[in-house]
This record gives sequence, structure tokens and C-alpha cells, in this order.
Amino acid sequence: MSNIAKIMPASMVDGEGVRVSVYISGCNFHCPGCYNASIWDFHKGTPWSEALKLEIIALLDHDYIQGLSILGGEPLQNAELTHELIRSVREHFGHSKDIWLWSGYMIEWISRSSFAFILDDIDVLIDGPFVKSLYRHNLKFRGSLNQRIHDLSKKRTPFK
Repeated sequence: MSNIAKIMPASMVDGEGVRVSVYISGCNFHCPGCYNASIWDFHKGTPWSEALKLEIIALLDHDYIQGLSILGGEPLQNAELTHELIRSVREHFGHSKDIWLWSGYMIEWISRSSFAFILDDIDVLIDGPFVKSLYRHNLKFRGSLNQRIHDLSKKRTPFK
């Protein structure tokens, strides 16, 4: 069973514009100094359900909401839930809402893994583990200098 740790209905810090931020429970990286250490436990939060998915879709269904941000924990360690959420957003909104995803995995690894398909349906990936010694308080959308922002929207294949 997969859980959602937290839903923020109108975040302005997890990507560009006003966004719905979904924090997926569970992470095995356990990066020292992690901002979200409280949700490393895969059982933290609310169990994923059809009702929760519909609640997120309803929160996104406002003109002032630019898109969805998926954070964790580690979303790719709950890849089934992450994929279902992304597919549901694309089915309801096409590409009118952008999707940002944060992962401790590097894009080079993701693109060669069983999670590679997720890259086709997201617009922005912020990759890399949090490294406490590389923390800078003024980094936009990242916590440490090693983390990278990848704009994938230009490489996207049409949604199927």
C-alpha cells in the first residue's frame, strides 16, 4: 500500500506559479539534513485511494493553478502511485497543467531504469539527492547545489 503524506492545495514554492503539491510517503535514501525526513516512513499519511486521487484532480481544476508538484519522500520508490497520479492528471487536463517531479535519483539513472516512462509525461524533473554540505538557502526549487532542474517539456512525446 502506498501513502500520501501531505497535499498542499496552493503552494507557491514547489515550482513556478500556484501549484498543488503532493508529498508521497517513503524514502530509503535518508539524506542527512533532509527537509522531509518526517515522511521517510512508507506508512506515514493517508492511504492512496480513488477518493484521494479525485480530491487532487478537483484541487487542480482551477484556472489559477498552474500545475502539480510531486515530491516526497521519494516518488520513484512509490512508482506505481506516482505513475497513476501523473496519468490521471494527463487524462483530465492533458498538458494544460504542468507536472514537476523531485527525485533523489539522477536523470541518467532514471532514463535507463524501469521508471524511464515517467519522464515522458512530466514537464520538469529536479534530480539528485540532497547533500547537506552543498545546501544553499537561496537556490530556486532545489536544496543543494548538486541538484539539477531539467525541462523535459520540449522533449515530450504527445500524450497517449
